[in-house]
Amino acid sequence: MKVELVRAWPRRYERVELELPEGTTVREALDAAAWGDDPQAVAYAVFGQRTEGSAILREGDRVELLRPLLADPKDARRQRVEERRRLPKK
Repeated sequence: MKVELVRAWPRRYERVELELPEGTTVREALDAAAWGDDPQAVAYAVFGQRTEGSAILREGDRVELLRPLLADPKDARRQRVEERRRLPKK
């Protein structure tokens, strides 16, 4: 079966497609891609749905390595709004 693995950073990403046997787990897929020891990964997701490393993959799944948030999204949005308010009106 074919699966896709994706990991991303703020300005770049890495993607790999693998041909794996049926019944492969998320953890085994990461090991096959040599991504199993990524120290920045805090969790995994399949098509954006958080999952465990022991989850069995299916044909066509996309596995994403999740990293910790650099900023709280609500706080970041508030900061952007405040910055726009401080700009002079045109």
